[in-house]
Amino acid sequence: MNDAIAVIRDVDGGSAKLMPDVDRARAWLLMVDGAPQSYVDLDDPTHLEFEYARRLGHVVDCAADRGEPLDIIHLGGGALTLPRYTAAVRPGSRQHVVEADRGLLRLVAEHLPVPEGTGITVHAADARGWLEHAPEDSADILIADVFGGSRVPAHLTSVEYARTAARVLRAGGVYAANLADGAPFGFLRSQLATFAAEFEQTALIAEPSVLRGRRFGNAVLLASHSQIDTARLARCTASDAFPARVEHGAGLIRFTGNAKPVRDAAAVASPEPPAGTFGIG
Repeated sequence: MNDAIAVIRDVDGGSAKLMPDVDRARAWLLMVDGAPQSYVDLDDPTHLEFEYARRLGHVVDCAADRGEPLDIIHLGGGALTLPRYTAAVRPGSRQHVVEADRGLLRLVAEHLPVPEGTGITVHAADARGWLEHAPEDSADILIADVFGGSRVPAHLTSVEYARTAARVLRAGGVYAANLADGAPFGFLRSQLATFAAEFEQTALIAEPSVLRGRRFGNAVLLASHSQIDTARLARCTASDAFPARVEHGAGLIRFTGNAKPVRDAAAVASPEPPAGTFGIG
């Protein structure tokens, strides 16, 4: 039983609320302006509550042999759920977390501090601006989970941004982005076309109900210059409480259709979710 009380604070991006999970002793849900942002169990950082977080966790798990340390960049910090997970399952990894909301970073550091020696370095900066100055060939995985409110910012959706991500990744490195869209998937299809313009391989992880257009939801876009182990990822995602499908190859080409890559001049944020899509309660 968690007897802690909620913490409410104004941050740069709105009103943040840390809510204790009554069923887990030191677990917290972070919400910003009513939208769930992160879930962290301080006693068990390998517990990934949100479905999209578990799918990103599978990407981390499948990127190399079990336990092998990696160099990972996280664009978007929230409560540092994925960095904590990676530090637990791949000890010795070097991780850079880039979060623009300084107020949110202060809140998380105060109430959900990261233990010493985890290899996690946090940077208060704009995601793309920081990435543009990151060393070439410096990351094994680049995870983008950046939302302004409930929308992916426009400057993280263009060919120019994808090219920057490709420059920072090592040969064999994987880009993974948490996105959100619904039918007719104008945004998601344009993102697939955009990253296919800069990477040889792309894949998409999402629940079948989302891919069929039955509801608005999250999808994880993957991109790499090397072959993505979609078979292994598919086995992992199929075993989740809410199973997801891994689309790739001809099926993904059909899904992308005639969508065109997006350049900076025409880039737009992801669509606003329908009311209540990501709400709690």
